This record gives sequence, structure tokens and C-alpha cells, in this order.
Amino acid sequence: MRRTDKKFNMKKVAMTFTIASLALSLSSCAGAGPNAATRMIKQVTDGAEAKIKSDGNDIAVANMLLVATEDGSAVVVGTIVNYLETPDTLLGISAGGVQANITGEKEVRLNQPIRFEGEMATSKAVFPAVGAEPGKYVTVSLAFARAGVVTVNAIIRDQRDDYASITTGAKLATDSSATAE
Repeated sequence: MRRTDKKFNMKKVAMTFTIASLALSLSSCAGAGPNAATRMIKQVTDGAEAKIKSDGNDIAVANMLLVATEDGSAVVVGTIVNYLETPDTLLGISAGGVQANITGEKEVRLNQPIRFEGEMATSKAVFPAVGAEPGKYVTVSLAFARAGVVTVNAIIRDQRDDYASITTGAKLATDSSATAE
């Protein structure tokens, strides 16, 4: 009889251990911790990001992408921020060897972002009639007077959903027609 009690206790211990192991693994209490896949996500939008943080520069390019329009042009969407007191100047944006036509703000000042598209747009950059194909990626280079050139691999999105209102025509928040008098 003593042997049966020992066997019963071993089964009880084994069952308790199995239940505890399942509870921890299924409830994610014993998950990957700081190495969890969801913690390693760096890009939460379609837009590409880059930083120039060397040689006395601190410029960030965020959410950079292109939107293909019906006429085959591509419109730049994204933001550029300078985190230093020394201003820099955006000299140009190119993709596939083609220069964008840029209108609006080009000087990148401390914490005064250059925004391409949206309600707070300060600049507009258009690659006219380049045959932009949605879903493809293109190498986009941004040239600055002080910081040099930064390159991102940007997706070309189609003109729908969040990008439905994007056109090749310029309407900037800095335009007199867009501000109240």
C-alpha cells in the first residue's frame, strides 16, 4: 500500500508540474521578454526612415514614401527634422536618377519640420511623369548642404485610402490661401 501512495504522489507532482508549465507558456507569462518579436519592430508605417547623426549633424527623415498619381507622377510623402541649432538646406531629392521638383520650405531649422503632404505640409516634391508603379520600392536620395546625402528604400503607394487626396498640385500650409487672414 505504501508503494501505491508513492506512485500516486509522483503522478500528482507530475500533473501539477505539467499544468503549471502549460499555464505559463499559454498565458505568455514566460514569454521572450526583452527579445520578444513584437518588441523588435522598428518601423510601424510604410514610410522609410533614416538619420544623419555624424560630423556635427542630427537630421531625421521619417515616414518617407512616394504616392503614384493617375498621370504617372510620384509625390513625396514624409517629414524631415533637424535637431541642431545650426540650420541645413535640402538641396534636392532624387529617385532613379530623376530629380523631384521641390516647392515650399527647403531650410531645415531646429525642431521646425519640413513636411511633405498633409494638413501641415510646408513643402511639395513631385517626380513628374516618371511612370511610378504602386507596390514597388525605389531608392530615394535626399541631399543636404551640410549633412550630405542620405538614401532610403521607399515604397510607392497607390493613390487611395490615406493617400487619396494627394495630388501633384501644390497646396502648402505656408501658402497665403491656406492661412487665415
